[in-house]
Amino acid sequence: MKVFAHQDAAAFARTGAKEFRHNREVLVTPGARDVFSEAGIKVVFESGASAEASALTAVTSADDASLFSSPLAEKLKKEICEMGRRVWIREYCDGNGGNISARLAENRFICTPTGVSKGFMTPDMLCMVDGEGRQVAGTWKRSSEITTHLAIYNTTPEAMSVCHAHPCHAGAFAIKGMQPPPRLIPELEVFVGTVGMAEYKTPGSPEMAESIKPLAPQHQSIIMGNHGVITWGKSVEDAYFKMEITDAYCRTVILAQSIPGGASIPCEKIGELLELKKGMGLPDPRYGLKPAELCEVDPWTQMCGQRGCSTPVTPFNPLEGPSSSPAPAEMEALVQKITDEIVANLK
Repeated sequence: MKVFAHQDAAAFARTGAKEFRHNREVLVTPGARDVFSEAGIKVVFESGASAEASALTAVTSADDASLFSSPLAEKLKKEICEMGRRVWIREYCDGNGGNISARLAENRFICTPTGVSKGFMTPDMLCMVDGEGRQVAGTWKRSSEITTHLAIYNTTPEAMSVCHAHPCHAGAFAIKGMQPPPRLIPELEVFVGTVGMAEYKTPGSPEMAESIKPLAPQHQSIIMGNHGVITWGKSVEDAYFKMEITDAYCRTVILAQSIPGGASIPCEKIGELLELKKGMGLPDPRYGLKPAELCEVDPWTQMCGQRGCSTPVTPFNPLEGPSSSPAPAEMEALVQKITDEIVANLK
């Protein structure tokens, strides 16, 4: 198997070609894919005409052992362990919750093991699976939720890594069945976009994977009903970043609801943020929409129109002060004072 790395891709890009075709005999590294993406070069995988080759990149056990111990695989293992440590430190997972994976080859993925805290993993614990979720390398048993990751990889070629965790603030939206509203903070708009919402399905089940498939190409962050969050990125760290940004956003929205009033990003400014995002090569289903279409619903109205938002946000006028009503005791004293004044005037 030939490894097509960063320098090879850079040399290919200089030829001016707009398409790179390869088969199962060529391993295109994540670095090479980044070069192709930046140069606008389309990467096309050709399985070949033979029946043997049509099963994607089926390789022998000897090939798997070599690939699993390759420099690229070792690099990805270390990155996954580091991101697992960050997930645990940020309290995005308790016990042995959460899982992380990375695309190693066209049909091979490194993933975290089951039953291990993400904060205490070591590279030797990681596993390798094929595109069907079958473990082909590693001595520790692979995560049972890798099939959900594969739903993203198989529908989204740009996804090079997937991170799943249970951050509390985004988890609050998950148990409310509420999609976080857009147009409140620029960082989410640019680096994540709209957060998808998937209905509850049993974790690791085929139904869970099916619910994620249609959402992944349009959303880099998806809240899983009554479960957690799953994100994807162009690298292991990028997938983790999407998780961190999503939970920070949800936390801020929750805190903001306790303060009277509420403002959103002006409609005409959303287009500017989307242009920035488009220039970074990030997906977003809102590309091409007109300003009016981007702002059909006010985010605060959207929040209070969904399940679990009991009262609308009360606008706050700094000249008038809070519009809260007097307490019952205060009201009774006020009525008594007015009554006494009326009686005194009559006398």
